[in-house]
Amino acid sequence: QVQLVESGGGLVQPGGSLRLSCAASGFTFSSYATTWYRQGPGPERELVASITSAGSSPNYADSVKGRFTISRDKAEKTVFLQMNSLNPEDTAVYYCNAIRRGSTSFEYWGQGTLVTVRE
Repeated sequence: QVQLVESGGGLVQPGGSLRLSCAASGFTFSSYATTWYRQGPGPERELVASITSAGSSPNYADSVKGRFTISRDKAEKTVFLQMNSLNPEDTAVYYCNAIRRGSTSFEYWGQGTLVTVRE
């Protein structure tokens, strides 16, 4: 069974840190690029950070550059999002996405984990 399971969300004060994890199972995780998205109060899901299947070339939204770090552990089939200097605008449900592009693309989503930043 294909699964992406996020964890690590919660309530944190402004300026604090959280580390999100996304554990993959049921598919060849090493062949998939992974991306963290978030869904705040607005209508659109925002790309936060992405990383290639090789664990290289991290890419970040301007709003999180210098504060968030994406990484992946192939052996553990897990992708992480280290979030520092959090502010209330970071409040959202964070989703993990894995995608393999090709003649036939495969894409999977996790169920999301809620991050709330407030006093």
